[in-house]
Amino acid sequence: MKAAGKVELVSGSLGEIRVKAHIAVRMEVDCDRCLEPARFPIDSDFELYYSPVQEGAGEERAIDESEAEIGFYEGDGLELSDVLREYVLLALPMQRVCSESCKGICPVCGENRNQSECRCQATVVDDRWAALKELKRV
Repeated sequence: MKAAGKVELVSGSLGEIRVKAHIAVRMEVDCDRCLEPARFPIDSDFELYYSPVQEGAGEERAIDESEAEIGFYEGDGLELSDVLREYVLLALPMQRVCSESCKGICPVCGENRNQSECRCQATVVDDRWAALKELKRV
């Protein structure tokens, strides 16, 4: 993973930190359909703001709109590897598939349908009507 950027303490604020960076990484994760490796390149700029946790932060309270876009940190500062990891995980798509045409795994035999066709036939059972079938028998 290559990351370049700068982190600065925002002047005029009490401990607010701005992270402005460019990240280029090629992630490899398991495909959600067939479990084969799927590659996802991430190449983008980002800018994040962090503010120190205020007194009484463990208590429930309403936040204003400006605080919804800010992350919070405790202690002396941020661990930048955590910031980068969080950004990469959020940049990955929700459904990670190796290709849009991925056929996935057979729910009966577990065969990868992209590599070979199986002859299994999955039967769908709808248990919502089971109670009515019992009434019919009476």
